[in-house]
Amino acid sequence: MFDFDASIRNNAAGKTLICAHRGVSGGNIPCNTMAAFAAALAQGADMIELDVTKSRDGEYFVFHPGKESAHLRTRRLIGVSDAKTVRKFRYVNQDDDKTQFGVDRLDEVFDFLRGKCYINVDKFWTDVPGISSVIRRAGVERQVVVKTSLRSEHLRAVKECAPDFMFMPIVRDRDEITDELRRQGVNCIGAEILFEKDSAPVASDEYIADMHKKGMLLFVNAIVYNYKEVLAGGHNDDISAAGDPDGGWGWLIDKKFDIIQTDWCGMLQSYMERRGAASGRPGSGT
Repeated sequence: MFDFDASIRNNAAGKTLICAHRGVSGGNIPCNTMAAFAAALAQGADMIELDVTKSRDGEYFVFHPGKESAHLRTRRLIGVSDAKTVRKFRYVNQDDDKTQFGVDRLDEVFDFLRGKCYINVDKFWTDVPGISSVIRRAGVERQVVVKTSLRSEHLRAVKECAPDFMFMPIVRDRDEITDELRRQGVNCIGAEILFEKDSAPVASDEYIADMHKKGMLLFVNAIVYNYKEVLAGGHNDDISAAGDPDGGWGWLIDKKFDIIQTDWCGMLQSYMERRGAASGRPGSGT
């Protein structure tokens, strides 16, 4: 269990944290549901990533906007539906059969995860003031990590509404924006980095060492949501789960990335434990 009153840098010191992408889903358990988050915790997740979308009448739900057709088998978007209608939606499972799981409100999920893990709130940039208000009402400010692009309007909204939240800009190349944000009073704890090739500046040993020297954490994606969109130089969940974890997760760990987002939380946890046993060092942050 983490001490959320302490810095995330202290809790992550010498460890690689596991971030479960939308929880852990499969079989009859859909992603972004309470059951998926419970499964992620059971499989050793240190952080859970979730998506936020807002109904027409201003209620915040945990759901990836635009995925209604795939996950709910409806063409009606949550963004154009009222909360009463959203409450009637039901997820389908991997066989396309309707499940018992509905779409949860963001405040309900925060209540469930309070004190259990770090929470990576995706789609934060879609409504920084509104989502920030829900975070504060739920009292999970010390658990939540938020992220946006480097667009000026996004950064301005974070500065105005959430300067105390743990913040990670999303970057594709080396950028000193982290220093600037800290000078402006934003609680920048690192960066979520994306790179197509190992030769990218943000994947270099020099950049990683420099960021660590500044006390910054680096979040990297092993997930594959579209095989054409390379997020971590091909060191991903696909090759790791299919038999080459050293070339996937292991490469990311050896590069000293601090947080790995994955869809295969339990397998990554087991792999890290085996590595830790072999080296005599702990394998994860749990």
